[in-house]
Amino acid sequence: MVMLLYRHFKQLFFRMFWWVRSRSFLEGMRQAFSGSWFYIVKVCLGLVVPLLAIRHWVKGPNSRNEPREAKTSVSSEEVDIFTDDEDTGEPTAPVPEPAQNNPCALTEDHAWRDGPDDFHCDYDSTWETDSDHSQDQIQEESEGSVQGGQREWTGHTFKQVSNWQSYKFERFQAAARDLQNYRHNYPNKPFRGWEYQDRETDKYPNLDFYLGNRPSLPDDVYISDYHTTWKGKYDTLESVHTYIQWLFPLQEPGVNPEASTLTEDEIKEFCKNDTARKHLLESYKLMLDFYGMELCDEKTGAVKRAWNWKNRFSNLNRYSHNNLRITRILKCLGTLGYAHYQAPLVYFFLEETLVNGELPRVKDSVLNYFLFTVLDKKERRSLLEFAYLNFNKNEEFVWCPLKIQKKLEKQSIKT
Repeated sequence: MVMLLYRHFKQLFFRMFWWVRSRSFLEGMRQAFSGSWFYIVKVCLGLVVPLLAIRHWVKGPNSRNEPREAKTSVSSEEVDIFTDDEDTGEPTAPVPEPAQNNPCALTEDHAWRDGPDDFHCDYDSTWETDSDHSQDQIQEESEGSVQGGQREWTGHTFKQVSNWQSYKFERFQAAARDLQNYRHNYPNKPFRGWEYQDRETDKYPNLDFYLGNRPSLPDDVYISDYHTTWKGKYDTLESVHTYIQWLFPLQEPGVNPEASTLTEDEIKEFCKNDTARKHLLESYKLMLDFYGMELCDEKTGAVKRAWNWKNRFSNLNRYSHNNLRITRILKCLGTLGYAHYQAPLVYFFLEETLVNGELPRVKDSVLNYFLFTVLDKKERRSLLEFAYLNFNKNEEFVWCPLKIQKKLEKQSIKT
C-alpha cells in the first residue's frame, strides 16, 4: 500500500511539473485530483488519523514525560534549600504524585512532606546564610554549570509538577546562573576577546568617557551631550543600541564591540572619583525619564512615576529589549557605588507589575532578572516576600523554594 501511494505521488509530481511548464496548471490540478486513486488516499487518511487520535487519547498526553520524570527525581536527603550545592547523586526515592492545587494556595492538600523540595535553584543564595557558601564553592558551581550546560537546559534535579511549571523554573534557573556570577564579582571571568581597545594604551576608557576626556564609540558623543541634547529624545534613545554600554559599563561585554568592559582597577578608580559618580547619577536620571520614572530621593534611591508615565510605559511594554537595558543598569548601579539604588527600582517594578497590573511584558524579567541583581541579601529577601504575597494565586510562584513559601504564608496570616 505504501509503495502504491509512493508511485502515485511520484507520478503526480512529474505530471504537475510538465503541466506547469505547459502553462496549464489549473487544468492539470483538476485532472490530477479527479482519479479514483486519490479518493482511496482520502479514505485511508480518514481512517488513520482518527485511529491515531484515539490511541493518543487512551494512552494519555503525559505518557511521553514519564521516563524524564523518573530520571529527574531526587531523594529528600539530597535537597537542601539553604545551600547552592549542585546535586550529583543518583535518585534514590520515588517522586510522590504532585498536588493538583496551586502551590501558592498552600493548602493541606499540597505536598508539604519529606521529599524533594520544588523550586530549589542551585544558583540562588538568597535563603542561605553567609557561612553556608564559600568563594571556591561558587566558582566550582559556576564552572559546573558551563560544563554541564546541556543538563541545565534540558532538565533539572527537582520534582516536576507540570510542563509549564518546569519551563518557568528552567528560565529562572538559567537567569540565576548568570546573576550569581555577577553578585559574586565574576568568579568566571567573561570573555573579552572582541574588544577593539588596547588596554596598554587605553587603561581606563570608561572612566575617561565619564570625565569627558573621550567620546563614546561609534556614536562619537561626549557624556555632557548625552545628558543635555539626548534628554527627552525618546525616539533616538529607543532606536540607537550602542550608547547603553558606555553609559552603564559592566565587567561583561555587550552588543557594542567598541565599548570596553570594566576592570577591577577601573572600578576602584571610578568609585573614588566624585565627578564620574555624579555623571553616572545623571545617566541614571536620563534613562529613568526615558522609562517614565523620576528619582524622588537621591539619598535613598526611591523612584516614582513621571508625568508622562502612561506614554513611556506603553513604549517599555512594546519593546522588550529595554528589559535587557534595565538589567544592565541595575548591575552597573551595584558595581559603581550605587548598590542602594537597586532595591527601590526593583520594588517600583514589582509594584507596577504585580499590584497595579501595568507592564505585563516586563513582569517575567522583573522576577527572573531585576530582582536577583540586588546585592543586599536582606533587601532581596524582602523583595521576594513582597513579590510572593502580591503574586497571582492562580499562577505558580517558582522564584523561591516551597518551604520558604510556606513560611511566608504563615507569617502573612499572623500579621
